[in-house]
Formats: sequence, C-alpha cells, structure tokens
Amino acid sequence: MKRYGWSIKVKMERLAEYKALHAAVWPEVLNRLKECNIQNYSIYYRDGYLFSYLEYMGQDFEKDMANMAADPNTQAWWKLTDPCQEPVDSASEGEWWATMEEVFHME
Repeated sequence: MKRYGWSIKVKMERLAEYKALHAAVWPEVLNRLKECNIQNYSIYYRDGYLFSYLEYMGQDFEKDMANMAADPNTQAWWKLTDPCQEPVDSASEGEWWATMEEVFHME
C-alpha cells in the first residue's frame, strides 16, 4: 500500500458547487476508483485549498490512473469538478493536483 497526498486551489465562487458534487458522488465514479485500487480516499478543504488523501493498493499506479482517465464516466465527472479548481502556484508544468511530500505518518 502506498499513500498519496495532493493539493489544489478551489475557486471560491465555486466552493459550494464543489461541495455539493462531492456530497453525491456518482456510483460509477466511486466504483472506478475502487477498480483502480484506490481506497480510504478523502478530500479536505481549508482557506481556498483542497487536500486529497488516498491509499493505493495496486501494483501499477500509472496504469491504473490511465485506466481511470480513459473511463467515460470519470471524464464526465471531471468536466464538472475541474472548472471548480485551479493548480497551486508551485505546481509543475501540466500538473493539476500537486503532489505533496509525506513528512510524517503514524500507524
């Protein structure tokens, strides 16, 4: 199992919309996440930023992420959620959710 943390900005004028979408995530999207070996997935909000945490249980993260990105339901979901977001200032070129470094973990 590998833990991942990411951050992104949320557009304040779309925060309520973003929260409403995630209060009723489509079952097809949730199923695809599970099929792509993701579990214990959470998104947190504070002061204009979103923090995403998940645990990856698979063997090939890039392949599973490509599988997710190819899914039509996931693509439709992202068309709703992506306009609510913008990358953090320190994101790399082409990076949407910016990868965070884990500096502490306790089991």
